[in-house]
Amino acid sequence: MTTRQHSTADSTARVSFTDTEDRADQMSGAIDDWLDQLREGVADAETNEQFQQWLDVVSRFHEYSTQNQLLIALQQPDATRVAGFNTWREEFGRTVQKGEQAIWIWAPIMAKQCPACGNSPSYCERSVCEGTEIPTDEWERGVVAFKPVPVFDVSQTEGEPLPEVDMAASGDASALYPALEAVAQERGYDYSLVPEAEWSHGSARGVCAPRADPPVIEVLKRENTADLARTAIHEFAHAELHAERSDDEPSTTEVEAEAVAYVVAQHFGLDASTSALYVTAWSGEAVETIDERLGRIQRTARELIDAVRSHVNIDEGKEESASRR
Repeated sequence: MTTRQHSTADSTARVSFTDTEDRADQMSGAIDDWLDQLREGVADAETNEQFQQWLDVVSRFHEYSTQNQLLIALQQPDATRVAGFNTWREEFGRTVQKGEQAIWIWAPIMAKQCPACGNSPSYCERSVCEGTEIPTDEWERGVVAFKPVPVFDVSQTEGEPLPEVDMAASGDASALYPALEAVAQERGYDYSLVPEAEWSHGSARGVCAPRADPPVIEVLKRENTADLARTAIHEFAHAELHAERSDDEPSTTEVEAEAVAYVVAQHFGLDASTSALYVTAWSGEAVETIDERLGRIQRTARELIDAVRSHVNIDEGKEESASRR
């Protein structure tokens, strides 16, 4: 049975997957319910809060799949680092506290895959697959399915302290902004900072022509480098997301770009509290379309985070590995 509980820390319901026999179905159903609520309640304040909670989780778990990010957001939206019971004990010297409730996410099942149908040998034999001439013992291993696995947030554990991490460099725009310039060069953007005296785009702080070749990005030069960096990330997101999608309304593409900017800014410690994350622009869209949008936001944020991190000197060591499991 799926149970819901309210936290004093937020106004949205949290989900728990307590029924062992039906856990996989509960997890899938909870994701479907969340997407339905997002579609049906796009003008509702609580829906926008749920959307922002998911973005907060994406900023902390950017390497996770969209579905696992949603599952974490539904069960424990304030989670910061998660790992399995044994991983906490064996790799970090920490134990899960008595009575703590697991966070359930999907983990891949690895097995040999049929080159023809992509399934495991046993499933392939039972399917309508016409087979392959390659012997079974020569099949390569890959992901054939997913299963629920329990993980726990660091707040649910006790023991040895995690390695201290100096995140000041990542949150300091003076270090972040040169990294953004390097990313723009790597990705081939025609990117420039424009002095206020030469700015010709009215009240906009940044503009992007994503379908130009190469994409043209202009950002208003100003003293607030943190805000400038967020604007640049927003325009980078347009360049990545909207080069080949000319049929979307500007309001819908703005939500996507600002969501990416919010995630990346949060990840690097910039103030993202003023982001306009209202999903009213998605009103009337099909669940499949909204799910696709969430996937694009997640993938683009992950790519930009990884690209920026390669130019910012941060050594997270074992702490980061806890968040990847």
